Amino acid sequence: MNARLVLVLNSGSSSLKYQLLDMADERRLSFGLVERIGERGPGRLTHTPAAGERRERELPVPDHAAALRAAADELAADGHGLDSPELAAVGHRVVHGGRRFTAPTLVDDGVEAEIERLVPLAPLHNPANLAGIRTARALNPGLPQVAVFDTAFHTTIPDHAACYAIDADTAAEHRIRRYGFHGTSHAFVSRRTAELLGREPAEVNVITLHLGNGASAAAVAGGRCVDTSMGLTPLEGLVMGTRSGDVDPAVVFHLSRVAGMSVGEIDELLNSRSGLLGLCGDNDMREVVRRMDEGDPRARLAFDVYIHRLRSYLGAYFALLGRVDAVAFTAGVGENATRVRTAAVSGLDGWGLAVDERLNTAPGRGPRIISPEYARCAVAVVPTDEELEIAIQAFALVGS
Repeated sequence: MNARLVLVLNSGSSSLKYQLLDMADERRLSFGLVERIGERGPGRLTHTPAAGERRERELPVPDHAAALRAAADELAADGHGLDSPELAAVGHRVVHGGRRFTAPTLVDDGVEAEIERLVPLAPLHNPANLAGIRTARALNPGLPQVAVFDTAFHTTIPDHAACYAIDADTAAEHRIRRYGFHGTSHAFVSRRTAELLGREPAEVNVITLHLGNGASAAAVAGGRCVDTSMGLTPLEGLVMGTRSGDVDPAVVFHLSRVAGMSVGEIDELLNSRSGLLGLCGDNDMREVVRRMDEGDPRARLAFDVYIHRLRSYLGAYFALLGRVDAVAFTAGVGENATRVRTAAVSGLDGWGLAVDERLNTAPGRGPRIISPEYARCAVAVVPTDEELEIAIQAFALVGS
């Protein structure tokens, strides 16, 4: 029996998400979540097979090894344990690959060491990602482990777009440049958008808008990313649920001098108490729109700031690409917030952009065009699937 299954792991600091996919038809066989890893009290495991009822239980999960063993037990109960001959690989989400990792990579000791060397660039994420990799390698040393990096899709960005205009030696010493994130989502959505248009990715220029609690835009020319809104960290760019996006760097100095805030306090402010939450007290776009419709001026301002920033990047990427075949909305807000999609392209008919409100508001879950037939540039809603993209990349690597 040919090995055709891929287990995708997304290991966080206190959680482990997993999905098992059959790459013969890209079908999800099961998925689960282990929470409260390493915390006081019991952890919780939730496992949902494609055929059957969801299973939940509390259990001790002192570390990621215990969490993955518990997940493996659930998979084995479905007939797909980590020792299954049908399992081709484990695909690991790794947030930061720096400039070193430009494609999915088979994990060995050297790759592990390099991911650890990149921890200063992603101190909250890479250590947890490493924990998942090390645990999976220990549980089945002979099973291929593939690291798929959030930053890899953006490594094609040219230097003139990736470099910040600061002292070059300082930037080089401390690896300061635009790396970008959400790469697996932008890769998946740009490719699916080309398929929706009935064309090859190499023939299509797409602006992908990943709008969730975290948000980023990417300019994709012929399947290659040429610019993206996130930078050294996921803080740069669009207004997000709790992150500020672009601000004058001198805001940091001003808050330090005038407000007496520490670096840690400013970091927490910009990452956790800004964006929509900071502007109006809600980071859920559904609540923002509801309050705006009820006449709440703070919600109105938050929505307008969000859309202004989004349109600014949209315009910049039109100028950068020269020809745009499609604008694709994805992720929680992008896939569900009809008002955001309408506002983002409103008045841009001169660029060939328009939304058909009947198509925009019609129920639908799959990839779909929401622009009228006469529009020169398609506007699309393309649901993202980062786990499937990780599985596709991992399977392609081990299959080759």
